[in-house]
Amino acid sequence: MNLFEKHQPELMKAISAVHKREFYAHFPEMPSASNYGESANDSGKANFTAMLSKNFEGLLQSGQKKFAGEEQSPYTLKPLGVNYPVNEPQEIISYSEKAFLQWKNTSPADRAGILMEALEKIKHKFFEIAYSTMHTTGQAFMMSFQASGPHANDRALEAIALGYEEQTRFPDNAIWDKPMGKINVTLKKKWKIIPRGIGLVIGCSTFPVWNSVPGIFANLITGNSTIVKPHPASVLPIAIVVIEIQKTLADNGFNPDICFLTSDTSENLISKKLCENPSVKLIDFTGGPVFGEYVESLKNKIIFTEKAGVNSAIIDSVNDLNLVMQNLAFSLSLYSGQMCTAPQNIFIPEEGVNNNGKKISYAETVTSLINSIKGLTTHPKMGFATLGAVQNENILNRIKEATDTGLKILLNSEKVTNPEFPESRTVSPVLLEADANKDKEIFSKEWFGPISMVVKTKNSEESIELAKELSFKKGALSCAAYSTDNSMIEKIETEMTSAGAPVSFNLTGPIWVNQHAGFSDFHVTGCNPAGNASFTNPEFILKRFSLVGVRIPA
Repeated sequence: MNLFEKHQPELMKAISAVHKREFYAHFPEMPSASNYGESANDSGKANFTAMLSKNFEGLLQSGQKKFAGEEQSPYTLKPLGVNYPVNEPQEIISYSEKAFLQWKNTSPADRAGILMEALEKIKHKFFEIAYSTMHTTGQAFMMSFQASGPHANDRALEAIALGYEEQTRFPDNAIWDKPMGKINVTLKKKWKIIPRGIGLVIGCSTFPVWNSVPGIFANLITGNSTIVKPHPASVLPIAIVVIEIQKTLADNGFNPDICFLTSDTSENLISKKLCENPSVKLIDFTGGPVFGEYVESLKNKIIFTEKAGVNSAIIDSVNDLNLVMQNLAFSLSLYSGQMCTAPQNIFIPEEGVNNNGKKISYAETVTSLINSIKGLTTHPKMGFATLGAVQNENILNRIKEATDTGLKILLNSEKVTNPEFPESRTVSPVLLEADANKDKEIFSKEWFGPISMVVKTKNSEESIELAKELSFKKGALSCAAYSTDNSMIEKIETEMTSAGAPVSFNLTGPIWVNQHAGFSDFHVTGCNPAGNASFTNPEFILKRFSLVGVRIPA
């Protein structure tokens, strides 16, 4: 049995899930012993510790001569001391070009089998990936495990499934017979899948695995060799993933340089040199809008970006104000607001909101949000576990910048103690109050991190108009909306989706606007400035290869 035959049943389930858009998960999200074994956590933590303060080992790729690294744990504030291969850009390109010649001629079925086998190997590394994510990004352990482990693997599987289907949608050959009176013209036709070439995947510091594996696996399933260039602050989690891909390639007779990891440092960045190399045909980028716009401006490249947005929450009317505010408080506190889908601007009408038929004043509504944030962040067990840690000092500086804008401070940011890591860079969110007209310039800016703003509007119509305008002009990756009025719900849906912002209505309990589920939600819509690509729609796959025909007289 070859690898495709081994994994075909699960591949067919994944393809079916892509079409049904119902709940589907191949990799269990809970890090329990029943899912991953009694010793998985302990061994994963030990493996993570063993990687510290040395050159990163295990990669099978070419050219490992120079090493560098600069990661620092947001929990201990100490360097990890891990050094990764550093190569000259043209050297990297040469390795990838050679590997591409082998990979491009591999069938979609064989590529799918190998990549699904790699996911199974990655599954056994989930715990060390989780600790690596935790100590590079500042995510709490549970988020680190889920986002960089099972959720990321499911997104990768989604890319494999859609990639395999799109490459096998049409027959690879046919007899074309055209009647022309007394004669027929008959041609043998065949179509070849031609991959684009070298793909470059540039990672971000906050979600180094979840945001990178869709592009990596979309490239690989479509026959493109891939260079993985993580953010220098968060290399270790995706480096472990690359090891398992390389091992699987090598075990099956393929050049491990097909998936090549390269690193750099903040003082010697190489992303632009790689981006501008004519041999790089595909670029996947996740990160800030400045570099993202540079990437999008490049000529003769196929570009997939997720940048940044200004996400809104529109509060019109509710059934239970306390439940709504508890949900919003969690959403803006989760991982200290360092999620691209976290709400920033919370639009509340100055006349207040209807709460199960009773009018609640604007002041009472805001107080409910303040109390919900306080209740969560000061909770002795949930507070630090929800907030995680701030990834870098620049985000702390941004909190200071926000509080210096002159906006009224409804809730100040405070140090939150993590008993396990007393030095942890953990703080509660700052909540500011803005006026819809006077302070528009301030709340129209993206304030990445634990920074949110209550925006007082004339009414819900103005709230919608402002949220829509921000999505059109600045981009949005999510929109939370609360209303019990069907006509208002319809209006919000129409206006916000027209601006390319996915809308979540009336969420309470253990489901939040931040979450986008593999096989069901399209992450980023590609139709506002927040990004030009979507995980994972057909366009995310189809641009990575071409179908080229050959015709021969029969």
